[in-house]
Amino acid sequence: MMTDGEPRAATTLVEAGRAPWSTPAVNPPVWRASTILFESCAVLEAEERNNADGRFYYGRRGTPTQWALAEALTALEPGAEGTILYPSGVAAIAGALLSVLKPGDELLVVDSCYAPTRAFARNILAPMGIATRFYDPLIADPSSLFAADTRAILMESPGSLTFEVQDVPAICAAAKARGVVTLLDNTWATPLLFPAIAAGIDLSILACTKYVVGHSDAMLGSVTAGPGHYAALRRTAQALGQHVGPDDAWLGLRGLRTMGARLKMQGEAALTIARWLEDRPEVARVLHPALPSSPGHAVFERDFKGASGLFSFVLAGGDGSARAALIDGLVHFGIGFSWGGFESLVVPADPASIRSVTQWQAAGPAVRLHIGLEDVDALIADLDGGLSRFRAARDAG
Repeated sequence: MMTDGEPRAATTLVEAGRAPWSTPAVNPPVWRASTILFESCAVLEAEERNNADGRFYYGRRGTPTQWALAEALTALEPGAEGTILYPSGVAAIAGALLSVLKPGDELLVVDSCYAPTRAFARNILAPMGIATRFYDPLIADPSSLFAADTRAILMESPGSLTFEVQDVPAICAAAKARGVVTLLDNTWATPLLFPAIAAGIDLSILACTKYVVGHSDAMLGSVTAGPGHYAALRRTAQALGQHVGPDDAWLGLRGLRTMGARLKMQGEAALTIARWLEDRPEVARVLHPALPSSPGHAVFERDFKGASGLFSFVLAGGDGSARAALIDGLVHFGIGFSWGGFESLVVPADPASIRSVTQWQAAGPAVRLHIGLEDVDALIADLDGGLSRFRAARDAG
């Protein structure tokens, strides 16, 4: 329960990271800098030894533009120690994992994870001698997951494409009892809908490209660290030379200010459309965590403060060609990757090829939707036409 003295999330979104960097302007300026000049050798040497946040040293360590965004993201996670920015969500996942893993360690990863996470484990971690074991997102007994050499567990809830909701607090409790570091890709919910650090997560990862930026015009990632994990995260990021340009950081900070309003509107519109799709005969299943029929819905109701605008649905029969008939003729949905911007998007979804311990079985091909800020009735009418095209193509085939 929030106390009277605790700022609400909407207020934090507006105020966090603004002072002292933006005074007297509402928004911080864009500090473009590589070289920083020092008054003397003594000052240079002192700053080199200091290596602290919020101090000028070299452009790669940041300027007030990056510091303002990092401060704001940290403020959204009560109990967090600090945030590191990355040039993309994938870079954030990589940076977080490399800060806690070493050769000989085992990493647990949820089987419904983002496909590039699986690729990073296979192509980078495996050659380093770090083993990855995947697990069922709906596992009943999290305590059974861990082995003697398990060092970290990476969750994603809801899962990519199929949106299973994990019992993150239960997994965190089981992991902490064994000294295992917990990481969560929290891009779908953001800290507004699921405060990850408060739930027990050690490292909360965002593809800020999505809802934080919110305008489909910048690539950005972040990792927010809970107590005891920030120093290693920061040290690893510096060693890897990770850096976010000031213009991208400024765009992320601009988007952050309206993220709450956008999430609310897009989440409500998405749920309206998901419920409409549930009643269509051309649709076999709708995979939206807020629907009682979706895997992990009870956990969603318990832990989440709302839903965002991304979900999938499974068609009743048909093949890829029939699905393409639905998608290709849509007017208000762009065909493209990513999501979280103001515009609606659609992509074909094929989860079977990116699972290793759970089996994807469905009545037909799947479609992923991201619902933007367009008129809901216009989007429904567009999908209605698409489903008619799908039905005609399926029945003709």
